[in-house]
Amino acid sequence: MSDSAAGSAQKPSSSVKLVLLGEAAVGKSSLVLRFVNNDFQENKEPTIGAAFLTQKCPLPTRTIKFEIWDTAGQERFASLAPMYYRNAQAALVVYDLTKPSSLVKAKHWVAELQRQASPGIVIALVGNKLDLANDGSGASGGIATATENGVPGPETDGDTSEARNEEQESATSDARKISTREARGYAEEEGLLFFETSAKTGVNVVEVFTAIANAIPETSLKGTRGGGAGAGQSALGAGRSGDDSRVNLGDRNAAAARDGCAC
Repeated sequence: MSDSAAGSAQKPSSSVKLVLLGEAAVGKSSLVLRFVNNDFQENKEPTIGAAFLTQKCPLPTRTIKFEIWDTAGQERFASLAPMYYRNAQAALVVYDLTKPSSLVKAKHWVAELQRQASPGIVIALVGNKLDLANDGSGASGGIATATENGVPGPETDGDTSEARNEEQESATSDARKISTREARGYAEEEGLLFFETSAKTGVNVVEVFTAIANAIPETSLKGTRGGGAGAGQSALGAGRSGDDSRVNLGDRNAAAARDGCAC
């Protein structure tokens, strides 16, 4: 046991600055909360300014320490986003798969990152709220088992038929408005990582961050600074307390100083 712990401790550790961008209310903060604290808050308040959190992602050969900037999605803060994605090695561009306009905004952010962010930045396009889509919630799977092998259940024929029709109607009233094919096709054209996630259920959340960690080139990785890394993690209760640092985007000086700490 001690040998295993010693082996883990000897793995190199690298800091990665990661920024989340996307329209308001697509679930950026919920994704971070799920990744850092394995938690979900049903009625989470909108991010005012930006939040800074850290979390470690262990890989076979090294440990990646994500320094995560969760930016506000409101339009009035959009012009200040460059001070958060400056020098970032990775970005999550998030859209709501039930809201077509959020994908339009996501494409805008991807184009801006490709123009102005660091060369070689790893970008992941993430369609969130998969739990609202029947193909992601398992709702359609329940319909198939309602009449297994075509044999009705114990209800009367009329009741069974009515129940089946209601279930089928529910299945077709899928909240999804953006198809996986459409979003994946765009991601492939632009050379982006692509995932559909649910911050509520946790589906694919860890997988997104792990894929990003694996995709970052060795040449762009930097070593963790001794004092800063420990302080950042302890401020978050070792990534489990749910606390975070918030920055008022209206105060450019404070925001710039905070951004400097993460670079």
